[in-house]
Amino acid sequence: SSGRGASSSRKRRRVTEPAAAAPAPLAVEAEGLPLHLSSKNSTGYLGVFHHGGRFEARRTVDGKEVYIGLFDTAVEAAVAYVRAVGEYQ
Repeated sequence: SSGRGASSSRKRRRVTEPAAAAPAPLAVEAEGLPLHLSSKNSTGYLGVFHHGGRFEARRTVDGKEVYIGLFDTAVEAAVAYVRAVGEYQ
């Protein structure tokens, strides 16, 4: 025995990950409403947050968080946010 373990005589292969697909462009309008975009939020929409595989819409009114709803898509949540903002203005 040469003192080398069996694993040291094997060459490790470098596995390259495929390049990540570019994210789909955000909708800037839906159902005739302009959506509020946000570069600070991972969903891309103001007031829309990831919530257990779905999307939650909420906004702040008089310093308090107001729950709007839970939606299947970020765009649906963004539309609900825009409608809710309109009701408070």
